[in-house]
Amino acid sequence: MHRFLFCVVILLLGNFWSYAQHKVAVTVYGVQSNAGNVCFAVYKTADNFLKDDSVYISGKEKASMGKVDFSINNLPEGKYAIAIFHDENNNEKLDTNLLGIPKEKVAFSNAKMRTFGPPKFDDCAFSVNSYTEIRIEIN
Repeated sequence: MHRFLFCVVILLLGNFWSYAQHKVAVTVYGVQSNAGNVCFAVYKTADNFLKDDSVYISGKEKASMGKVDFSINNLPEGKYAIAIFHDENNNEKLDTNLLGIPKEKVAFSNAKMRTFGPPKFDDCAFSVNSYTEIRIEIN
């Protein structure tokens, strides 16, 4: 009987730990002014990457010339990618020209804009299984 209870407790703890929530500390370098906000979107899959209706978590932080620090809390273990833009005019959207090229500065976790478009999810992806620090350079 004691072995049975011990096994049940171990299984329950294993399930509890598999659903542990983690913190990602993000530092965005290269912010060019104090105007507006630095907006971020977190994505979980390649199929949904950069689709507005498929953002897992989003938010914004007041822009600060040089760098902006923020945390994304309560992320379950997994693979994620972050997209960022500096919304200087504070209209809460990424402004683009007629060809769809961003007019505002953009950046991604672990990757940069390509010559002909944004990077892919796998280029930007990082794993979360504990406290994680991400450094993003905005161009």
